[in-house]
Amino acid sequence: MYTYSTSGVCSKEINFDIIEGKVKNVTFIGGCNGNLKGISSLVDGLEVSEVIRRLEGINCGPKNTSCPDQLAKALKEIISK
Repeated sequence: MYTYSTSGVCSKEINFDIIEGKVKNVTFIGGCNGNLKGISSLVDGLEVSEVIRRLEGINCGPKNTSCPDQLAKALKEIISK
């Protein structure tokens, strides 16, 4: 299980697994509960690169980031290690 502390968004933390190159078990701590459950369900089982491609750069209102963008940043950080 990976844990990523978010920045600039309502959620405080994202927890997830990467199993055989696929994103699994995503949970957000804080934020818009229903929307984040939806995102978690939609990305479950997708390749890490596909999740990054789909979510990277999404903004939330006037913010330069969003919870989906933070998930993409977390995944990029993990795969770059």
